Amino acid sequence: MEERNLNFDEIVNRKGTKCLKYDFAVKRGYPEDVLPLWVADMDFKTSSYIEDALSEVIAHNIYGYTNFQNGDGFFDAVAGWMKRHHNWEVSQKWHVHTPGVCVAISNAVRAFTEVGDAVIIQQPLYYPFGNIIAQNNRKLVVNELVYDGEGHYSVDFDDFENKIVENKIKLFLLCNPHNPVGRVWTREELEKLGDICQRHNVLVFSDEIHFDFIWKEPHHIFQEIKPEYREFTITATAPSKTFNLAGAQQSNIFIPNEELRRKFIKEYDLTGLDEPNIFGLAATQAAYTHGDEWYEAAKKYIGANIDFAKEYIEKNIPDVKLVPTEGTYLLWLDFNKTGISDLELNDLLINKAKLWLDSGKIFGKAGAGFQRINVACPRSIVEDALGRIQRVLEHK
Repeated sequence: MEERNLNFDEIVNRKGTKCLKYDFAVKRGYPEDVLPLWVADMDFKTSSYIEDALSEVIAHNIYGYTNFQNGDGFFDAVAGWMKRHHNWEVSQKWHVHTPGVCVAISNAVRAFTEVGDAVIIQQPLYYPFGNIIAQNNRKLVVNELVYDGEGHYSVDFDDFENKIVENKIKLFLLCNPHNPVGRVWTREELEKLGDICQRHNVLVFSDEIHFDFIWKEPHHIFQEIKPEYREFTITATAPSKTFNLAGAQQSNIFIPNEELRRKFIKEYDLTGLDEPNIFGLAATQAAYTHGDEWYEAAKKYIGANIDFAKEYIEKNIPDVKLVPTEGTYLLWLDFNKTGISDLELNDLLINKAKLWLDSGKIFGKAGAGFQRINVACPRSIVEDALGRIQRVLEHK
């Protein structure tokens, strides 16, 4: 077989497919004709090998309870991907399935903390992290990332450690690569964070879901920085961002410490989510076994989109700063030099430009004056979106 789905310029009509990205604008308070570039969801047809694998499941036409086990090829596919693309040797005994990374985060919060305990995050940050902490009646503590105003984010390690001590933190939700600011944390940065957590007996949930899209190499798997980090780390991965499979509900969580894994599974069992999605299993196995060509081509195309956006913004929208994107396919745009308030900026983008982006303020107060835009889409759509931003700013 050959990979068939390599035309990333093709515009696929996703409207009317129950698509969260395209079909829920009005329900969420946006104009019906808005161009949506908010959620981390690609507009590309995924690998034809995934398409064929799902077709086989459909052709069988029985969709009963499904699971995976030793020798059926599923975990071999997962482990093979981790080895080929990250030089990461994963053990099957570490592996736990969940329908998504956010499900795993919520499960970890309940498994490893009690009501009223404090959990620390680093904002601006993917907003469900904070929501999950609050919804589970835990205390949200923020170690705000330091922005230099010129496009670079760093960690305030003193503040991180002080807040851990002051709030008796039990759990740290790490995002690497960081969504939305696009940082790929260096080995030295991760080691500083890890040593602090080890010193104060803080568990680390490391969300590495975007780790297949790295533009400033290398990416470091947090739990592999030091052997001892494995003892207090839960690492979350998924094919959802890599192959646009969020709807297939398949995430691969790795927990080397047996006691932590036991507690995580015990809490997860309370959800009643006993078996994985039949389509998710087939899609994941096909992606991780045969999807390399599609992935490499998609990565190249998205990388070129990022370069295109950078050049376009520098030339045509000089008052907007594109924060350098080291990882993810989500661009973090700094509008602070325009002098426009968040309220006015959102009005301009939504009602004048007819663009649905993610307003920076939903990522925490440190996100004020920013917008997040997804460029995992045909180049013509990226150009259209940036042109709309340019025109509304010129005529505001």
